[in-house]
Amino acid sequence: MIPFNKAVLSGNEFNYMKMAYKKGKLSGDGYFTHKCHNWLKKNLNAQDALLTHSATAALEMSAILLDIKPGDEIIMPSYTFVSTANAFVMSGATPVFVDIDRDTLCIDENLIEEAINKKTRAIVPVHYAGISPQMHKLQKIGKKNNLTIIEDAAQGILSKYNEEYLGTIGDLGCFSFHETKNITCGEGGALIINNEDLYERAQHIREKGTNRNQFISGKVDKYTWVDKGSSFLPGEINAAFLLAQLERSKLLTRQRIKIWNKYDKFFKSVQSKFNLELPNIPKYNKHNAHMYYVLFESKQKRDKFMKLTYDLGVNCVFHYIPLHSAPAGKKFGKTVGKMNITNDISSRLLRMPLWVGIEKYQEKIFTTFERVLSKV
Repeated sequence: MIPFNKAVLSGNEFNYMKMAYKKGKLSGDGYFTHKCHNWLKKNLNAQDALLTHSATAALEMSAILLDIKPGDEIIMPSYTFVSTANAFVMSGATPVFVDIDRDTLCIDENLIEEAINKKTRAIVPVHYAGISPQMHKLQKIGKKNNLTIIEDAAQGILSKYNEEYLGTIGDLGCFSFHETKNITCGEGGALIINNEDLYERAQHIREKGTNRNQFISGKVDKYTWVDKGSSFLPGEINAAFLLAQLERSKLLTRQRIKIWNKYDKFFKSVQSKFNLELPNIPKYNKHNAHMYYVLFESKQKRDKFMKLTYDLGVNCVFHYIPLHSAPAGKKFGKTVGKMNITNDISSRLLRMPLWVGIEKYQEKIFTTFERVLSKV
């Protein structure tokens, strides 16, 4: 079976993990954590960065940082992973779902203002497949209405909007280093802080509500409980693994783009014959090849293709069940406007296997696809 996803080793992961052990500190905020922080700040041109144990944790930290409370509303797409909404539901807020743009599969910027009211606190764009909405439009809306922009850049590492890296444009940005992501440490994430007024408090929240970081750096003579918070730190073993990945991330991204381009070339050759819709990369984006997806004519054709290719040893998978239609989405959230595009896309989209190393199997995959497409 050719799997949908497979983590790749970049070279130094085990050496760094051994080094972390020899340094005698396996808990968070050690040598490798700080090396990761510095890499993210330097290479993404970010103001500040804090590693977390997941993107979910980074989103939850964002909610605490903004003092999100019951009655607040947070605008986001419905076509996203549950963590985008759950992080704010945990603080008592209401996720407000709006439809996505058919070309980018990201939140439709033109529908956001309709969803804004006096309860609205933030907008959370999700950079689907490493593609972003028009961030300058979101920034204008945020500034006009005094709203915070929190980028869910879980899929967006090293993608750009114009010349800015995704995750560094809004007030806050949240990355994922889960095993399904381009750069991974199994479970991991990062909070990018582009508003310097939030940085010190973010450190407190991440360290269980204490000022331990200020104590370690010599800014205070003892540390104590100063704010609400939790333990959002990853351990040093994870940070060591991640640093090795980050150091080779640009190479890994170039390799993924080559794989993505091969998929694109193949599907363009059969697109009109089988009436397929393929990814659209806006001129303002430089994508990271996080995902290659295909939209079939119908759910029935999508599901048949998925089953037949699986039976022949290639694992293609669909993506999200829209949050607005999920039981918890109906319970905790609300929808503004129609969700026609979200409903349509979610029923027809299929993701192709994409991981560094799959290159040697791609011709076999394409042969399988041609065989199956003629039966769908």
